[in-house]
Amino acid sequence: MDQISLIVGLGNPGTGHAGTRHNAGYWFLEELARRYPLDFRLEARFKGELAELQIGGRKLRLLRPNTFMNLSGASVAPLARYFDVAPEQILVVHDDLDLPPGVARIKNGGGHGGHNGLRSLFSDLGSREFMRLRLGIGHPGNSDEVTDYVLRIPSAQDRELILEAVQRSAGLFEDMTAGDWERVMNELHKGPNRIDD
Repeated sequence: MDQISLIVGLGNPGTGHAGTRHNAGYWFLEELARRYPLDFRLEARFKGELAELQIGGRKLRLLRPNTFMNLSGASVAPLARYFDVAPEQILVVHDDLDLPPGVARIKNGGGHGGHNGLRSLFSDLGSREFMRLRLGIGHPGNSDEVTDYVLRIPSAQDRELILEAVQRSAGLFEDMTAGDWERVMNELHKGPNRIDD
């Protein structure tokens, strides 16, 4: 499998969205910024904030799109083309309704599961063959409530669980970028929030 050279955290811009479930991808980048010397700078041509990081002699780029979720591809695709990054070299971090809070899973390719950020990436990248870090946020139980649910702030308990998954995942960041997915999967499947896939 390819080594990762671009990490994308999905979310919605603006302070009104900062604490919402849909911004779990942003939370992951914020956790990385606490662990690594990241300096996110606005890049208007890529409609997002970009940081660079050297790990193991390799340059990594981290992108926080400033578009709304359903337009994420308009940020990611131009950057990937400009830096000649293949979809297989991209890790996209996003919230996932199909996993409970506190659970994180790695996935390669697959469908969008109704996630508008992924839908936009599929369209603009012309591929779904990128790696994904899925951060569980739980499901409201009724599909009619999904839109409001993802745009709301989680309960204190759920937020703590989601942040624990973010921190656990961030601890495996260098394994992810090196393409050691077996180790990442084994570590993420351990612990009190293990679920049977």
